[in-house]
Amino acid sequence: MASVFTEHEVIQHLHQDGGKVVLLVMDGLGGLPLEFNGKTELETAKTPNLDKLAAQGSTGLQVPIRPGVEPGSGPAHLSLFSYDPVKYEIGRGVLEAMGIGFELNPNDLAARGNFATASADGTITDRRAGRISTDECIRLAAKLQEATGNVLPGYEVFVKPVKEHRFVLVIRGKGLGGVLTETDPLATGKKPLPVTDESGTPEGQHTAKLVNQWVEAARSALADEPKANSLNLRGLAKDPGLPRFPDIYGVRAAAIAVYPMYKGVARLVGMEVVNFEGDRPNHEIDALERVWNDYDFFFIHIKKTDSYGEDGNFEAKVKEIEAVDAEIPRILALQPGALIVTGDHSTPAKLRSHSWHPVPTLLWSPNGMPDQVQTFGERACASGHLGVCHGTTLIPQAMGHARRLKRFGA
Repeated sequence: MASVFTEHEVIQHLHQDGGKVVLLVMDGLGGLPLEFNGKTELETAKTPNLDKLAAQGSTGLQVPIRPGVEPGSGPAHLSLFSYDPVKYEIGRGVLEAMGIGFELNPNDLAARGNFATASADGTITDRRAGRISTDECIRLAAKLQEATGNVLPGYEVFVKPVKEHRFVLVIRGKGLGGVLTETDPLATGKKPLPVTDESGTPEGQHTAKLVNQWVEAARSALADEPKANSLNLRGLAKDPGLPRFPDIYGVRAAAIAVYPMYKGVARLVGMEVVNFEGDRPNHEIDALERVWNDYDFFFIHIKKTDSYGEDGNFEAKVKEIEAVDAEIPRILALQPGALIVTGDHSTPAKLRSHSWHPVPTLLWSPNGMPDQVQTFGERACASGHLGVCHGTTLIPQAMGHARRLKRFGA
């Protein structure tokens, strides 16, 4: 009987040494015009270097999850790393925990926490507590640790700061599990939701009860705070244990990112996180140049394109795209075997949120075939060689262009 392999197992049998590969992700890159027949943020930005790459390479639009489905950041990045997020579903809490270097064990349940502002009756008035400072987050996490660390008899509780309004909750102990819902109503003017279990198992129902017990204690501890007087939990889950990216592709893989969650998703698949000072695109390329000889694959994550989209700040998102464009010559000077430029999803400033729109994408390589596209933008990329493709196909294509895959079959 013939052997049956998964896609990753097929690749694992084909990998070989070759050129280096760079995946440059501008979070929330895709956008929309503010007015009918206007330009998107990317189309508005002055991007001579990205336009040159588009003219020399192949372009298209990529769908992170499925057509019409609005992606979360974690699943969208898994897609870019070539893991089908419908098959490999991962809670955001796991990504946040790994992003700050918290070592999860098999008995750990992790959740991403958001400090929030609520009115006297509990209605959420600001889902991010005014984007409090990271120093304030550190103080509040310590306050919660002291107030709630022992509220669940038989279980350990860890509350760790992440960045700005985000923190991580980890509950450690036996018998945790289930399919747990989130407390965040995803809109202001609504009250938080209770955590419920959708698995229907005794384990899940027990875990939901524990989490709700902790949330009640935590909100009570925050009640006297002027801004962060409430909280919400998202992405409650355990580490699923994914196949490792370096093993699949035979590469030493590095992640260069500012925000912890994106470090977390990189660690989850086996990439090494590069430490560096600063939070601007030029600082990230400084880090890339410093470690270029140490790795074969580089994931570079730019966050503020997404942040400005969520804030509805069209012009700031344009400027951030232009700041990234200015760094492209430095990447090319390193002579990569293949370079992908894309986003994990679209975050149009017009919508102030993630959206389902396909993401403009380009693949540049010395071994590539240029298409007729001359500029890097949503409508231009729609006519490129890559077509409308699934995000999971990009890394294998880049590996092929970098000559890192052997021939399949005789």
